[in-house]
Amino acid sequence: MTRTRTPAVSDWFTGEGDEFRLLGTRCTSCASVFFPREDVHCRNPHCAGGTALEEVPLSRTGHIWSYTDSRYRPPSPYVSNPELPWELYALIAVELESERIVVLGQAVPGVTVADLTVGMEVEVVPGVLGEDTETTWTIWQWRPTGVTA
Repeated sequence: MTRTRTPAVSDWFTGEGDEFRLLGTRCTSCASVFFPREDVHCRNPHCAGGTALEEVPLSRTGHIWSYTDSRYRPPSPYVSNPELPWELYALIAVELESERIVVLGQAVPGVTVADLTVGMEVEVVPGVLGEDTETTWTIWQWRPTGVTA
């Protein structure tokens, strides 16, 4: 049976493989970039214009700004099956190469906090949040550059 691949959050990322990108928005008045995307008004309090926003693909790479691990199941609205045992994952805050904004995301499976250091280069890759009988829920994950998994 083939599951439908569905983004866990629509319009936050696009593509597959080397074409995978997070999608942000840029204010056409002040050039501020936002992720998660902003579709109504510029969040920069110093921007005078701020209602014209354009979708932009974000950098594929960045450097680890901070990281931690998940030792407990997060509360709602995080979706997980309470019947299954909780599996730890590393959570990474990455400063994007060009935009200089920090984006949170999970590390790829198999990468733990013991494998990470502040300043390490990582790249965004497609990942899987979970699956049910019909759907594979997709997300973005961070992978240290040079690692294939």
